[in-house]
Amino acid sequence: MQIILAAPRGFCAGVNMAIESLEIALARFGPPVFVYHEIVHNRWVVEHFRARGVVFVEHLDDVPAGANLLYSAHGVSPEVRRSAEARNVATIDATCPLVTKVHREAARFAGEGYKIVLIGHRGHDEVIGTIGEAPEAIHLVGSVEDVDRLEFSGTEKLAYLTQTTLSVDDASLIIRRLKQRFPQIEGPAKEDICYATQNRQEAVRILAGQADLVLVVGSRNSSNSQRLVEIANNQDVPAYLIDGPDDIRPDWFSGEETVVITAGASAPEGLVERCVAWLRGRFQTSLRTHRVREENVRFQLPRELRG
Repeated sequence: MQIILAAPRGFCAGVNMAIESLEIALARFGPPVFVYHEIVHNRWVVEHFRARGVVFVEHLDDVPAGANLLYSAHGVSPEVRRSAEARNVATIDATCPLVTKVHREAARFAGEGYKIVLIGHRGHDEVIGTIGEAPEAIHLVGSVEDVDRLEFSGTEKLAYLTQTTLSVDDASLIIRRLKQRFPQIEGPAKEDICYATQNRQEAVRILAGQADLVLVVGSRNSSNSQRLVEIANNQDVPAYLIDGPDDIRPDWFSGEETVVITAGASAPEGLVERCVAWLRGRFQTSLRTHRVREENVRFQLPRELRG
């Protein structure tokens, strides 16, 4: 069996910043530290912090007045920020800067009188926060068919934005259709899909052609991990989304395959290592890494934790 490790894979700069922020908050304030939504969309990371006294909440009513509350990497709406301030909650903003960029674009376009088409997945934490910036102005679409159901005149000021973790290919199709239907539509000055999402997708797109099977390490509620599976499947390569080695099934393999392993942007490298160890413990293997891009991005800590 040949094992090819895709690179880059795993944690991106935004996830690194959010996790480091939570580590520092725990060390500085002690448990419990509350987090609005999951810190990142990975079961292992969430369970690791929960065991250390972190409390993940979906409603501010579950956060006591005066408590320490960290906003997850996916961001929150202005209404959540106002409510936390009213409850005298000490907040730490670990929102990924690339998500913050989309929030600012939404607020700017709405302030200038635009109607905004947001390309994203309904119910995703990031999308909920972005819509909260301008709920009256934003229309959510997730497919070309959704675009065809939009009812705008040809004279309205229109703009589009995207969730940062979308499939580049899918988003391109939707944007192309938006421009066909509404030639006046404007986009962000710089695309919204994040560098890490694009790099991980590019690696799978390149390596799937060499693979008999692709393993994507990531949790099922991780949008960017789901997209990696889709990219491999679109090349007619079987791909499986796994939380870790316990999800691997022996009947997927004969022992003669070329197996590509990658990881979503919120999956720890330790899980990749455990999956490799699972395969090496059962098959005669060779192992190599194929790097398609270098990543040297780092985001500074939230203002509340600097120094």
